[in-house]
Amino acid sequence: MSMVLVTGGAGYVGSHAVKALASAGHDVVVYDDLSAGHPEAVSAVAGAFPARHVSLVPGDIADTAGVESVLRRAGATAVMHFAARLLVGESVRDPFAYYRVNVGGTLSVLEAMARAGVRHFVFSSTAATFGEPERVPIDEGHSQRPINPYGETKLAVERALPHVERAHGIRHVILRYFNASGADPEGLLGEDHDPEEHLIPRALAAAVGGPGLTVFGDDYPTPDGTCIRDFVHVSDLADAHLLALARLEGGGASSAYNLGNGDGRSVREVLDAVAAVGGRPVPHAVGPRRPGDPARLVAASARARAELGWSPRRHRLETIVDTAWRWHAAHPRGYGESGRH
Repeated sequence: MSMVLVTGGAGYVGSHAVKALASAGHDVVVYDDLSAGHPEAVSAVAGAFPARHVSLVPGDIADTAGVESVLRRAGATAVMHFAARLLVGESVRDPFAYYRVNVGGTLSVLEAMARAGVRHFVFSSTAATFGEPERVPIDEGHSQRPINPYGETKLAVERALPHVERAHGIRHVILRYFNASGADPEGLLGEDHDPEEHLIPRALAAAVGGPGLTVFGDDYPTPDGTCIRDFVHVSDLADAHLLALARLEGGGASSAYNLGNGDGRSVREVLDAVAAVGGRPVPHAVGPRRPGDPARLVAASARARAELGWSPRRHRLETIVDTAWRWHAAHPRGYGESGRH
């Protein structure tokens, strides 16, 4: 098995990919500046897989020499790249930071790979590269016209990768997530953002007396008036990263894949699922629509199913919510503190 460098591997999706890698027999070095990640997540994986090498190196992806040094010392043969800024609203307020980290930082990692002779790159991208959908479900041939700096920065990297491949032989797989959700079914890892902007953890917090939840718009052209999104379990996303790595290691060509269940669920359906799983209602208010929120975002993942052999195993909304509920119940204040609601 290979040694994989995982940038941003102390974060939400990244840590689940680290666990999937270790479970499959790979060794892992996590490179993370810990501005949003949690060292406890890496420690949890390392403790669960003592036969594997799983370590954390604090560092900034903008430090090209530092990334190159870690790649060489570890003997890494591939990079999974999760390190990025992720908040749409923040990207509008501070585009400089998003271009600096998401574009400049990623190019720094790629340059370090070229210097170190590492030729396999799995890139964490996003459905935000598509912008307002022209058709649903959204397949890989859909036009890419982002409507915010976050989506633009991810698309800028996607467009750079073929040039990097021609110049340096670094093959890539681009994975575009829709709504990453849920938590490790075994309870080892979960979602712990500050601030938290994802619907399911915010609904869970509201259900147990936390901050109130606002539903942004109930007048969309959908069956119940609320937005419809494609919620895909984070462990299923981690599985897709393993399959992407296997594609590259097997000599497969560079490609891009959309990852979702293909089954859109509305905001009200999510609140109902949280109430059913948790046994208590989700207090919420209805506010105005947010600018730029499409009524419906659903993935067409046929290419990933056909070419990667990927199939979501935890596709039921109730299953996704249940894994999130159990992790948050055990970690009411996130990593580093456990308890019960």
